[in-house]
Amino acid sequence: MQIWVIRLFFMFASAVISYILTRNIFYALIAFAIACVLVAAEITLHLPSTRRVVASGVGLAFGVLLALGLLQLFDQSESILNESMPLKTAVILGIGYIGLVSGYYLSDSLPFTKLLNSHRYSHTGSAYTSNDSNGFKLLDTSVIIDGRILEICETQFIDGTLLIPRFVLNELQNIADSTELLRRNKGRRGFDILRSLQNSPSIGVEILEEEVTHLKEVDAKIVHLARKYHAKIITNDLNLNKVAELQGVTVLNINELANAIRPIVVAGEIIQVHLQKVGKEQNQGVGYLDDGTMVIVEDGKSHIGQTLEVVVTQMLRTSAGQMIFARNADDAIHESVM
Repeated sequence: MQIWVIRLFFMFASAVISYILTRNIFYALIAFAIACVLVAAEITLHLPSTRRVVASGVGLAFGVLLALGLLQLFDQSESILNESMPLKTAVILGIGYIGLVSGYYLSDSLPFTKLLNSHRYSHTGSAYTSNDSNGFKLLDTSVIIDGRILEICETQFIDGTLLIPRFVLNELQNIADSTELLRRNKGRRGFDILRSLQNSPSIGVEILEEEVTHLKEVDAKIVHLARKYHAKIITNDLNLNKVAELQGVTVLNINELANAIRPIVVAGEIIQVHLQKVGKEQNQGVGYLDDGTMVIVEDGKSHIGQTLEVVVTQMLRTSAGQMIFARNADDAIHESVM
């Protein structure tokens, strides 16, 4: 919001100052139009395609200037370049092309996004502090639909810039257009989460328009872009997690984070749990803690629908989460008395 206030102030101030200096409304309108063009150019720099064009143009200009400088040095000495105009042209074009290509690739590797979005971090004073080289984080569809990424970003546990590829948005759109009600609701929730992320002052969000045409699988495309932009991947997809790690890409898994911060229970501890359904084994009852941890209660089948105090007998951690095995506290007390 602050950056738009600055932009509007610049446009109107340009018109006012021009009118004060010239006392001519026509020149004031011209100044306002020029200011609008400059603001529009600044906004388009946030698009990756525009940034590449601008960076390529700057690289070409530097290359041509460097070539002209070198030719000027050779003009002061006896050289074959002094006598051959085609050779001079080849030198200018060659170095200019090197500058153009260098500008194109540097636009992908240098953290221009963080510079352009620095106003998002102005209230913290830490726009450029990041554990990785450029602060880029790639999101996949699963983590967007999950929604917890929004709360994590707002608590500032994640910094840098979130990159969302266009093909991920297309996949999300397909889910939102599904005829199945549950999938459609998930897709729409994903778009609501994206809008909230874009409006959040705590994180920068950028849509990547780049297509990876030589790959068909979405997961493979995400890994390819992560390697190209030296970005980390944020996901809930266990398969994507494994594939990315095999290719040397750092993965931030929201489920693993949730498991890591769950309260730890130990054998012998008494907890309360509401039993909701029958377990797989005979006479087992199954309930869940507030954080979603599954609790399997021995001989709990007869207490389905009740809230019990149970004694923890074992805790099992898996890649999908943790499970707690327990038994009825009253039965445990009764056996200890006996």
